[in-house]
Order: sequence, then C-alpha cells, then structure tokens
Amino acid sequence: MLYALIPILPLAAFIVLSLAGHVIRDRAHLLAVPAVGFSFLLSVLAFAEVAGGHVLEIPLYTWAASGDLTIRLGFYVDQLTAAMLLLVTIVSGLVHVYTIGYMHGEPGYARFFANIALFTFSMLMLVMSDNFLQLFVFWEAVGLCSYLLIGHWYDRHSARAAATKAFIVNRVGDFGFLLGILLVFVVFGTLQYQPVFAEAAGQVGTTIDLLGTVGGGWEVSVMTVICLLLFVGAVGKSAQVPLHVWLPDAMEGPTPISALIHAATMVTAGVFMVARLAPLYNVSPVAMTVVAVVGGLTMLVGATIALTQYDIKRIVAYSTLSQLGYMMMACGLGGYVAGLYHLLTHGAFKALLFLGCGSVILAVHHEQDMRRMGGLKERMPITYWTFVIGSLALAGFPLTAGFFSKDALLLAAWNAGTLGQILTVLGILTAGLTAFYSFRLVFVAFWGESRADPRDADHVHEQPFVVTAPLVVLAVLSILTGYLGIPEFLQHAFPGSAGEGHHGAAATGIMAVATVAGLLGIAAAYILYVKSPDLPDRLMRRWHTFYQASFNKWYVDEAYEKAFVNPTFSFADRLWKKIDVAVIDNAVNGVARGFAWWGWMARLIQTGETQNYALGMTVGAVLILTAYVLF
Repeated sequence: MLYALIPILPLAAFIVLSLAGHVIRDRAHLLAVPAVGFSFLLSVLAFAEVAGGHVLEIPLYTWAASGDLTIRLGFYVDQLTAAMLLLVTIVSGLVHVYTIGYMHGEPGYARFFANIALFTFSMLMLVMSDNFLQLFVFWEAVGLCSYLLIGHWYDRHSARAAATKAFIVNRVGDFGFLLGILLVFVVFGTLQYQPVFAEAAGQVGTTIDLLGTVGGGWEVSVMTVICLLLFVGAVGKSAQVPLHVWLPDAMEGPTPISALIHAATMVTAGVFMVARLAPLYNVSPVAMTVVAVVGGLTMLVGATIALTQYDIKRIVAYSTLSQLGYMMMACGLGGYVAGLYHLLTHGAFKALLFLGCGSVILAVHHEQDMRRMGGLKERMPITYWTFVIGSLALAGFPLTAGFFSKDALLLAAWNAGTLGQILTVLGILTAGLTAFYSFRLVFVAFWGESRADPRDADHVHEQPFVVTAPLVVLAVLSILTGYLGIPEFLQHAFPGSAGEGHHGAAATGIMAVATVAGLLGIAAAYILYVKSPDLPDRLMRRWHTFYQASFNKWYVDEAYEKAFVNPTFSFADRLWKKIDVAVIDNAVNGVARGFAWWGWMARLIQTGETQNYALGMTVGAVLILTAYVLF
C-alpha cells in the first residue's frame, strides 16, 4: 500500500491548491514540488523492487460488481511500469522546479501548479493501471488536463482554439478506444489485464461479423478488430497520422507544459498502451502491420514539416511527432524494448529541448520566431550548451543516449523482415532530416549576429538558477540514460521482443549508416545557415512547391477544414435554424404564450368587483340546476 502514495501525493497537492490556491498564490510550489519529489523517491523504491524480474500486483478496492462485470481499482507494477514511473516523476519534478522561474508573477500561478499536479496524478494512475477500465478513466483524465493546461492563458483566442482542437481530435481517437475496451469485455468477460492476456492466444481463430448480417457478412478476426480499435486511441493520444494535427497547436500552452505533456509523458501514453497490450497485438499480424506503417508514415511526415518551420517550439513539436512515429513503428514490428528504450531517452532530451526553448523565449521577451534571434550563445551559455547536447541526442550523435536508442530501434526494425527493412531505410532518411532541422534551429537561433530589436538584444541574459538547473540535469540524463542498461531491464517485461540482442555486420552497418546520415544532416545545416546564409533563399525559390507544402504542414489542416469543420458548421447552422429556432424555440415560446393567454382569460374573470362574482355564482347555479333537470 506504500506505493499508493506515488499518485496520491500529487493528487493531494492538486486538491489543496484548488481549494486554497487563492490564499497560497505565489507559494504554490512549496506544496507541489515536494509532493512530486516524494513520488519520485517512492518510484525509485518500486523500481528497485521489480528490478530482479518481480511484478507487484496491488489490488486496492472493488468499487462495483454487477453480474460478470467487476469494477476495481488496483496497481500493476512491472519493469515497464517502473520505468514509466521514473520518467513521469523525474520530468514532472524538473518541470515543477522550472515553472517557479518561468511562471513567476503570473496571475494563474497556483492554478497552473494545481493542474500540473493533477496531470501528474492522472499519468501515474494510467501507467499503474491493472485493468482496461482504469486505463480508460485516466486516459481521459490526462486528456482533460491537456485541455486545461493548453488553455491556461484562456484570455488568448489562439490558446482557447488550440485547447479545443486538442480536446476534439482526441475524442475521435478515444471513441475507437472505448469501443475496443467494450469489445474486450464482450469477448473475454473481464477487463483485468492478466486474464485477458492469458486468453488472447485462444481467441486467434474467433471472428466477428462487422456488417451484422447472417451469412455472407464481413468476417474478420476479433483480435484484429480489438487491436485496431484500441490503436485508434493511441493514434489520437500519441499524435499519429492522421490525428496528429493537434500537437503543434498545443504549443500555445506555457512552455513547461510543452515539455511535460507534449514531449515526455502524455503523448507517449499511446506508445505505452500498445506496449502494455503487447500480448494482444502479438496475436494480430494485421494490427501490427498497421501500427508499424502508421508509425513509419508519422515519422517521415513530422520530419519533413519540421524542416521549414520558424517557430522554435513548433520545430521541436514536429520533432516530437516524428520521434513518436519511430517508437510506434518499432512496437508495430515487435521491437517493444527498442521502442520503449527510445521513449525513455527521448523523454530526457526532448524535455530538455522544450525547456531550452522556454529559456530562450524568456530571454528574448517572448519572441518565438528564430529569424528574430541570433547571437544568443555568448549571452546564454548554459542554455546554449545544454540545448546543443539535447540536439545532439535528438540527432543520434555518437555517445549520446539518442545514439544508442535510435540504433537499437533501427536494428530491431531491420531484423523484422521485409517491411521492417523498408521502414529502416525511411528511418535512416528521417535521422538525417532530424539532424538537419535540429541544428538549423541551433545555428539560426544561437549563432551569428542578433537579428532582434537592438533595444531588446541588449537586455538578453541567462535565466535564473531555477530555470537553468533543470536544463543541466536533463542534459546529463540525455547522455547518461544511454549507459544505464535500460534494454536489459525492460527485457524482463518483453521476453520475446523482436530485434534484441542482435550484433554483427547488420548492427555495425546500420549504426554506421545512421551516424553518417546524422553527420551529413548537421553538415548540411552548417553549410546552409552558417557558411552560405543566402543559399536557403535560393533553394526555397527553386523548390517552391515542396517548400510551401512543407511549410503549410502538407495542407492537412486545410483539408480537414474543408472536409469536416466547414461542413459541420454549415450543417449545424442550418440545423440550428430549422430545429433549434423553428421547433425548440417555438415550442418553448408557445408554452409561454399559452400560459400568457390563460392568464389573460383569468384576468377577465378576476375583476375584483363583488357584483361580477355574484353574477357568476348565479349563472353557475342556474347551469347546475338546468343540467340536473335535463339529465
């Protein structure tokens, strides 16, 4: 029961800050930071307990039982969960500290800490779940927290629009996710992980008629349907194509949230879910293929869009999109250990890059367009060098954590057959693009002469300790996590994971080619943006069509506007006039007019004059006597 405190401590911080935030105000961090700190210490204990291959199953209580359905709350802590607990608590703790400096003086300071504490609680409950229903409840809870935190600056139209967009797009994915969970209960009669996992292989030959017809219907594997429906939820939460459009817009939220939710934790929930449900996906080759292809497509699309963006947070956001595609691709090819290894290392260096962006944004007076920056490396040495380390890790530079995890991922893909080898080639290409846009950001924002207003440029300086300390810690982790034996630790949770433990010519070749691709990407960025700064403009004019398509995100948002958003608004407008105004409003108004008419009639009778009442009584008596005589 001690481990129940891991999520309960952030929840307690949320409750207190929600009720007394108006009193605590700028001291909110004194409650929120220690709560997450103690959760981290308990997570370390849980990690140590399961390190030898043990699994902790902790039933808490049964909330409801009806027939075959039992709804209970419990924890399942294995090596996967333990690793995720450390990721969430470490990144969340550092973001809490960073927020002290970043959000200092903000009127919503206590509210912000309350919401990130609620998110931390929800994410911890999600990864510790031992059943599908608990998973779904806290899957939705992190979505709610995302909405609240993206829209933290709710007085801005762009923030409100981004929060709404994230909420609606995720509801599309969550609808499929909920259908998948319902089908799990119909097929297995339980929502507990372990009984479902134990019986999954026995359902391989079971089919379901998607058309609901008798004879001649569309019979497909029930396990394939379950896995694909569950994957729809992962597509939304982990921003996979085609539900990826919400993630870049979510950068409207404060930068600490970009690091916590949209880089290291919430968006990885989809990858975590696919890995947690590996026993289900392993028995559905069709679902696995879909996961791998969608991941590969997302990997490439995110990288090609990041090439042309100028907003520093959006560049890093599209990088997140691409890296999530890497992870999902590996899981779809059976390389769960490699995919999760990259998830964990990515959590460190991507949080570092987002927090580094925030440090820059504070220094340049909330400017986010890197074309108005430059010359920052001398004025912000800690931010610069930590940012370079994060960019090197993202690019897969040798000896960084990203180098080890990305090579493990590509090797796992290569060993997964023909599809895996095709996706490996795309992964190596994407690695080159990743290195290019990462150092494009470094060279344009930090190198050269300042392009900011001279009055602002003179005031640029390094940020205080509470902002730079988390950067230094994450920079260390961006290197150190490559040497901690994470794959060996995770192997206990995925004993049959594909692609692990392969060495020799294939491993050496992939490592060499991927490294060369990354170095070529860095060299290309250096040539284009340092040695020949006029060359990008010439290339933009020459490749204008491709540039505009990439800059406009391949026009996916515009396509959704035309295909879904505008028709929905048009239909709703017509429906409003025909149903809401013509039927509902007229019905409500008609009732009101009816009562008004009855009131008018009653007013004619209730005159207040005695003789009228006497006349009414006389007429009534005559009518009663007449009726009595006649009938």
